[in-house]
Amino acid sequence: MADRESAFESDGAVSAGRSAEAGARQVTRSDPSSESLPRALLPDRDPAVERDRVRSFLAERVDAAAADGVVVNMSGGLDSTVTTALAVEALGPERVYGLILPCNKVGAPHARDAEALAAALGIEHDTVHLQPLFAQFGAVVPDRFDLHDEPVRSGNAVARLRMTVAYLAANATNRLVCGTANRSELLLGYLTKHGDGAADVFPLGHLYKSGVRALAAELDVPEFVVEKPPTAGFLPGQRDADDLGAPYEVVDPVLHLGVDRGLDSESVAERIAATVAEVDRTADDDGGEGSAAAVLAGIDRDLVADLLARHRATAHKRLPPPTPDGDME
Repeated sequence: MADRESAFESDGAVSAGRSAEAGARQVTRSDPSSESLPRALLPDRDPAVERDRVRSFLAERVDAAAADGVVVNMSGGLDSTVTTALAVEALGPERVYGLILPCNKVGAPHARDAEALAAALGIEHDTVHLQPLFAQFGAVVPDRFDLHDEPVRSGNAVARLRMTVAYLAANATNRLVCGTANRSELLLGYLTKHGDGAADVFPLGHLYKSGVRALAAELDVPEFVVEKPPTAGFLPGQRDADDLGAPYEVVDPVLHLGVDRGLDSESVAERIAATVAEVDRTADDDGGEGSAAAVLAGIDRDLVADLLARHRATAHKRLPPPTPDGDME
């Protein structure tokens, strides 16, 4: 993609391509900007460097697999948009195929956003409505496994159906399935095993959500995508922050300190409190109740312990299935 700096054109093509309904929706930023997070609490990663790193990674992996490109499940959200844009920059639009797989009315507006984004990126894409398939699936499984009124169970089933379609496309076109999970989701197991947790590559798997946001700015990802509250999209009003107990502005520092740096829950909470206190002493203004420092100031030890416990409990999602001889490859 040497002929332009970003996979996105700078002429507003994406916004113009959105549906009228999607464009009319009022989207409010649910979390404070990651740019205002105290840098001492997060990995120091240059978005420009990460952009080049991910592009090189994708090109090398596709070449090593003798694949013809990648398949990306596009949701219209931040992670899948950043992943697709980087794939286009790394491989060219002709080697990137987008799948848009809504399964309910909640996901319909996001699907229209994803279609506009795919069109703006110039990639081949298809929209497949999974509701008939999901309904038939629910009708044939034993009654004891009823999916009605079971959002976690049904959400996992839909995620696995989506990955089934993605791998069908990958098999048919000699491509790799390009996953969209970030490091925050992977460390918390906030994905479906054999669903969105199944992929051939995770280009954003080393970046916390805050790092993905910084990379989105580097890529000129449209603002309406960046402003969307993170959500799995299965239930009306569902937000990642509700499921996790905190926004990513809290989750990311906790994981970095507790997992990357190996601090215990007590030390993590103390380190965050000390950093916020230092920011308060040196800041030119109070930051307001919506600032990242204000959000972090409300963190407690129980929340830190819960997040780190969730990381430990979901280790099975990050590891290959165990065997009696754990040293076997």
